[in-house]
Amino acid sequence: MDIRQKIALFPHSPGVYRYYDAEGNVIYVGKAKDLHKRVAQYFVPVERLTRKTAVMVSKIADAEFTVVESEADALLLENNLIKQFKPRYNILLKDSKTYPWICISAEEFPRVFLTRRMVRDGSRYFGPYSSVVHARNLVEFFHNMYPLRTCKHRITSDVILRGKIRPCLNFHIKKCLGCCVGGISQREYNDNIDEIIKLLRGGGREIIQHYKSLMMEAAESMDFEHAQMYKEKMLSLEQHYSKSVIVNSTVGDVDVFSLVIDGPEAFGNFMRIRGGAVVQSLNLGFKLMIEEEQESVLSMFIGEIRSKFGILSREVIVPFKPDMELENIEFKVPVRGDKLALLELSARNAKEMRLNALKQQEHTDPDAYKNMVMESLRKQLGMSELPVHIECFDNSNIQGANPVSACVVFRNAVPSKKDYRHFKVKTVVGANDYATMKEVVNRRYSRMLAENPDDLPQLIVIDGGIGQLAFAYEALEELGLTDKLTVVALAERMEEVYRVGDPYPMFIDRNSPALKVLQQIRDEAHRFGITFHRKLRSKTQIESALKNIKGVGEKTEQRLLLRFGSVPRIAAASVDELAELVGMQLAVRIHESLTSSS
Repeated sequence: MDIRQKIALFPHSPGVYRYYDAEGNVIYVGKAKDLHKRVAQYFVPVERLTRKTAVMVSKIADAEFTVVESEADALLLENNLIKQFKPRYNILLKDSKTYPWICISAEEFPRVFLTRRMVRDGSRYFGPYSSVVHARNLVEFFHNMYPLRTCKHRITSDVILRGKIRPCLNFHIKKCLGCCVGGISQREYNDNIDEIIKLLRGGGREIIQHYKSLMMEAAESMDFEHAQMYKEKMLSLEQHYSKSVIVNSTVGDVDVFSLVIDGPEAFGNFMRIRGGAVVQSLNLGFKLMIEEEQESVLSMFIGEIRSKFGILSREVIVPFKPDMELENIEFKVPVRGDKLALLELSARNAKEMRLNALKQQEHTDPDAYKNMVMESLRKQLGMSELPVHIECFDNSNIQGANPVSACVVFRNAVPSKKDYRHFKVKTVVGANDYATMKEVVNRRYSRMLAENPDDLPQLIVIDGGIGQLAFAYEALEELGLTDKLTVVALAERMEEVYRVGDPYPMFIDRNSPALKVLQQIRDEAHRFGITFHRKLRSKTQIESALKNIKGVGEKTEQRLLLRFGSVPRIAAASVDELAELVGMQLAVRIHESLTSSS
């Protein structure tokens, strides 16, 4: 049966579908509220599909489906099948590492320890924790707070009665009450374990209040030893929670998801809020093998977290609604207040993960990083070509004196210093920054057209605002280059990017590598131009100081500078030292002129 005929028979039910290639390999797994409608969306005219999706569809040789009871079941089944088959075109988790869990063992006297391996033996697991340091600190806090055992002995009531185990050092230094020798009852020990579970679930505030009540009761009955013990536990808990991220307790128990999609990659953050504190936070990275809708990526992220953490809160805060509904769960997109602040906090974590991934790529695969930066810049500026060759112009002058301009060149997102150029302004009189920009741009590209028209840049950056951009564009228009080149201006004050014909600046994320490369080339042009301007200004000052003296020509000036190095040193020299080079009469004149002017 033809594939199109087969999918035409798919039911109008929630479920999971699988696509196979000619070799029988699963290449894509997806979920749907309505299997028939969702699968039919792939088999449309090619021009209506994105490039990557069209490639995947061309490889589909067979399709199968599994009907489930609800969207929640479809989400979990999709997640499990993706992990089982690892289809080529599915969203794939980038994080290959395993995260640590806090385990409370299924024993008569449970142990509390860190593990990266889940064993289905009845033990309880809390996590996973994206920071092993945070998880280790929690376990250490529990052992300091409660006299828990750390040994791996199998301790049962029978073992205790028969005296099979000798107490260890922790018992003698009072870090363990010796459950192995009957030093603490099973009920009392498990009361401590129950408190730890409550703390891990975010009930710390209630426990603090409980200890406070016990402390007051013990103090009233003159039992000061127990009152002090309860006080110390209460203070330890308060100190621990003072280091936690606290949100408004009126928010209640919620889960928060945020997502940052950057081209073929996505970065998500999950936070669990319990009792007014962030009790868990986890970052995950995803690789998008085909162009996925952001709602679908968010659903995938939620499914992955659900498989790790189990049941979600009844209220889930999201930046936008996912493409599914889950029973007994309400997805909310906040627009103001504490819940919006929570979403922004989660988004900052996702953005930090993205930045760290970019920094890592910059070191491990610099070529791929450069291509990513140029592709990001191309998309941000709406260019048709990759900006492999970028040039930037900056003008320098002080009250119209020594007006110069600098042109710096970046190739493949790095400086190409051999291509840098300086320009002395020839036709503009006074401090006219706009006219200067037009002259320099015209000179630069009229010469390039004459000498090497194949080496024109894809992108020109102007250091300035709308005015400088307009005059630079006018110069390019006169040369007939406006259809071939993209030109933008970068204003230094607010790092605003302006395009021709648009009075409003375009938004580019302040942390984006695209903006950073524009800032880098602008700063390099400014540095290069200022250096040249200072050199000219210094030369002008030297020339004016010596050439204004009667009898000092160019050769005399060179002879003096070669011997003494600078005008201040010439002024500091004695008449006799000067006379050795220029004769006594001129030496006296030079000495008097320079010392009187200083």
